[in-house]
Amino acid sequence: MRVRWASTYADAVSVALALILLGRLPVGCCQGFSGGINPPPTSPLLWLLNDAVDNLTSNIFPEVKDRFGFCIKDPQEDWDQTFNYTNNMDFLRDCATKFPDLSARLCTEAEVKLYFNSFIDNGGTTNFLKPNINCNSSSWVSGCEPGWASRVSTDANVDDQESEYLPPRTLDSQPCCAGFFCPYGLTCMIPCPLGAYCPIATLNRTTGRCDPYNYQLPPGKTNHACGSADIWADVDHSGDLFCPAGYYCPSTIQKINCSSGHYCRMGSTYETSCLRSSSCHSNTENQNITIIGALVMVALVLLLFIIYNFSDQILAHRERRQAKSRETASKTAREAVQARERWKAAKNLAIKHAVEIQGQISHTFSLKRSKKQQEPQKVLGLSRWSSDASIPEIEEPSILSNMSHSSEKISGSSESVHSNTGDKKPKKNAMKDKHMHTRTQIFKYAYSEIEKEKALQQEIKLTFSGVISMARKNEIRTRPLVEISFEDLTLVLKRNKKQLLKNVTGKLIPGHVTAIMGPSGAGKTTFLSALAGRTAGCQMSGLVLINGKVEPIHAHRKIIGFVPQDDIVHGNLTVEENLWFSAKCRLSTGMSKADKVLIVERTIDSLGLQAVRNSLVGTVEKRGISGGQRKRVNVGLEMVMEPSLLMLDEPTSGLDSSSSLLLLRALRREAVQGVNICMVVHQPSYTLFNMFDDLILLAKGGLIAYQGPVKKVEEYFAGLEIMVPERVNPPDYFIDILEGIVKPSTSVGVKSNQLPLIWMLHNGYNVPPDMHNELDSVNASVESRTCSASVGSDEDSGAANVWRDLKGGFEEKRDYLEHNVSKSKGLANRITPGKFKQYKYYLGRVSKQRLREATTQAVDYLILGLAGVCLGIITKANDTNLGAAGYTYTVIAVSLLGQIGALRSFSIEKLQYMRERASGMSSLAYFLSKDTIDHFNTVVKPVVYLSMFYFFSNPRSSFADNYIVLFALFYCVTGIGYTFAICFQPSSAQLWSALLPVVLTLIATQQKNSKILVNLCYPKWALEAFVIVNTKRYSGVWLMTRCGMLSKLGYNINHWGVCLAVLFLYGFVFRCIAFVCLVMLNKK
Repeated sequence: MRVRWASTYADAVSVALALILLGRLPVGCCQGFSGGINPPPTSPLLWLLNDAVDNLTSNIFPEVKDRFGFCIKDPQEDWDQTFNYTNNMDFLRDCATKFPDLSARLCTEAEVKLYFNSFIDNGGTTNFLKPNINCNSSSWVSGCEPGWASRVSTDANVDDQESEYLPPRTLDSQPCCAGFFCPYGLTCMIPCPLGAYCPIATLNRTTGRCDPYNYQLPPGKTNHACGSADIWADVDHSGDLFCPAGYYCPSTIQKINCSSGHYCRMGSTYETSCLRSSSCHSNTENQNITIIGALVMVALVLLLFIIYNFSDQILAHRERRQAKSRETASKTAREAVQARERWKAAKNLAIKHAVEIQGQISHTFSLKRSKKQQEPQKVLGLSRWSSDASIPEIEEPSILSNMSHSSEKISGSSESVHSNTGDKKPKKNAMKDKHMHTRTQIFKYAYSEIEKEKALQQEIKLTFSGVISMARKNEIRTRPLVEISFEDLTLVLKRNKKQLLKNVTGKLIPGHVTAIMGPSGAGKTTFLSALAGRTAGCQMSGLVLINGKVEPIHAHRKIIGFVPQDDIVHGNLTVEENLWFSAKCRLSTGMSKADKVLIVERTIDSLGLQAVRNSLVGTVEKRGISGGQRKRVNVGLEMVMEPSLLMLDEPTSGLDSSSSLLLLRALRREAVQGVNICMVVHQPSYTLFNMFDDLILLAKGGLIAYQGPVKKVEEYFAGLEIMVPERVNPPDYFIDILEGIVKPSTSVGVKSNQLPLIWMLHNGYNVPPDMHNELDSVNASVESRTCSASVGSDEDSGAANVWRDLKGGFEEKRDYLEHNVSKSKGLANRITPGKFKQYKYYLGRVSKQRLREATTQAVDYLILGLAGVCLGIITKANDTNLGAAGYTYTVIAVSLLGQIGALRSFSIEKLQYMRERASGMSSLAYFLSKDTIDHFNTVVKPVVYLSMFYFFSNPRSSFADNYIVLFALFYCVTGIGYTFAICFQPSSAQLWSALLPVVLTLIATQQKNSKILVNLCYPKWALEAFVIVNTKRYSGVWLMTRCGMLSKLGYNINHWGVCLAVLFLYGFVFRCIAFVCLVMLNKK
């Protein structure tokens, strides 16, 4: 494949090379040495010539840098690597011996410029130069033939810095010396660069060409012999000039076999030692370092395996320690309660025995007493009343006193309890001290409280609220009360104007458990979402009051819990880890750790999750806990944050009767503390139905058919002569009526679709205009009950409707921006952890998730390693294009795999994030924690890929330079992957991740495209960085190839730092875009 250089670079290349060659070579200096023929060379004369050359070129370095800087980083260094012959000047000595007039045969600046201009103008496809004063159709001497040269006359005054006019050079044509090249159509000699091998050519009798340069002798000239080289250009056009692979050329006339244990690449001036692990025989072109790549890969796998197992052992050890502390604390608490029960049983037995002894004594001595006499008698030191009178219990010991010493031995607990009998002010529980530090102390405090509540529940047959009140005694934990009132609440879809809720009016009371029921499609979930402020895509009208004030519900989200219908939990975390994370991020920062442990442990115990607390919740791919347990974990995430308002969407769906009863009992305990609980339920059993305080019964169309106490619902419908049949569950019967399955048989003629209107008339609510026509059909007996009903007007103009829509949309957007973007403090007094602490909690959670996804990570590394092997073998480093082809495929493969790997960070947890953000957790902490943990892959994945690609491809650039570029590329594409994962659905994001790298790389490698468009493509900067680090290793005879390739691709050897900066900037910008999208985009 021939390299064609762009014409725009032709002048710059030719002038710059001319300046380099002319400034550094002894050209036309006849006058510099007494103006005559040079004498035979001696060492002092050669060094004098070299010093004169250095003095001539010291003033042209700035011009060389300015005009040829895109491929020359340091002119002095490139000069030393290309034309500095001070280490070996044998070819100069030999040539000066052969030609005493050597300086008269060297090219001037004008001749060098003519050579490169002609070569570049022809695109490097011909060896013919433009006609000149010495070689044209009328004057053609033997010196014009390839490999031959002539000299100027002895009396000619040649200016070596003349760049326009060629001197007459037609005398004494001879074959050029070894170590020089003499172009076709030019009669002067140019020294070959270092790394070239320029011997005198030999005639091949078979082909009639001069090997190894492959040029022909002029016909008819029998005395014309083969000369030296005839061309120096890029490796495609002058590959025969380069020192062959497997040899090294310390000078341009020496070629030495590469010895064993060394390797010599093409154009080498010295042999390079092979690594110990690679075997290099004689004349080895390149060392085989594949085994090193395999060793690096094995070492990396072992390191990751150690890290994974070590981290897993740490997590397992921590879990075992916590489990041991919990078991010890639970055992101590149970034994303390059992000791108390044994002491109480012994006390009751003693009292009973004392009464029996007293009766026997009375019978023996015939002591007759009146049944009404109530004089106390002392028996065995205990107060007793007559057998017919009630015997009051002796004051029981304080449970808090018993639990405070739960760490003591059980054998002494009974004595301690007995000694406290009769004390009116027992000692307070020492475990309630807020300075508890040890895990055992904290767990003992938590489990003592839990066991105390259980004991009281069994001892005193009261309601669950009574149990909690007695357990807390004087330390009842209070929460802010939140009362929700709603009036004429209406919800309409913006797309098709479909009405979801219509004129819903009612109230949710703190301390009550309210059930929301109705047939399918009645709007139960929609109603709950409207109260929670989760009505994206809908227009809401009416009033929603918080404690009697018009306040946005978002301002109270720190004390509001919302349990979605779907079980949105993290499947790769255990039950306890899910609950603990929610508690740490949403409970008050002022709460002690002991109280947080108590809340979490009580929630686990009340929801019946003790047996699966250390089990993974599970995902679709990986089986975990059962569906019912998962549902309870979903509820527990909101219970652990101690909400004041708890909304639950079908929490009992999928649960059996016992699990539903367990859940409702836990909710009843929450309601005792003043929590306002409302929940959507489907077909509850009669037992569960009676455990609710209030009921909201929705009919189809989003209308209320009943809202009030559960105990009065049957009475209300009985007033309409709708009686519940025997052995029929009342809520099921009411829902069947609203669904139209069962028709009410009443004398008043009430129909199921009239029940919402009857409820409005019954309570005096406004009747919607579109329901006026139904008023006449309502029975007069029903209307008589609702004489105070008010009827709304239906005369609304179209302009008013448009204005209402615009106003509603503006207010909705303003409310969203205020409470999702602004940093204003909520109206709730709870101070939750800040962004930094949440970032710390998120880091711990994401780290655990990544460790449990080790198999997926291992698959990613395996695919990346296989891609490195395949691309390294297919695109083995090629000196012709300086390895650019292999790096092009590298950019595509790394971009594709890097972006797809980054998709998993956000695409699979969108629902979990939406739930956490709605509850007030920090989006910034969430995003930064994900990005921080993903930096591990950004660091490791380049090593995985290069351990295969680098050692199979074996480019000239160093491993470290390639790693730095690949690190920047991974950082860039990871940010792009974040944006795709957040903005698109998983399938679309994967398609974009696979398509974008290919398209952008094609654009970046097509030079005909707009430069601005090319610069906007990140593959252009990655590919340029890769090519730069590789081309830096090509010097000497490779200088023309390097400059030609960089000129063709439009790259600059000085822009390596710029390329890395652009890649990092792209990664940062796309991360910012991803974060903005994460915060601003709503779940539709």
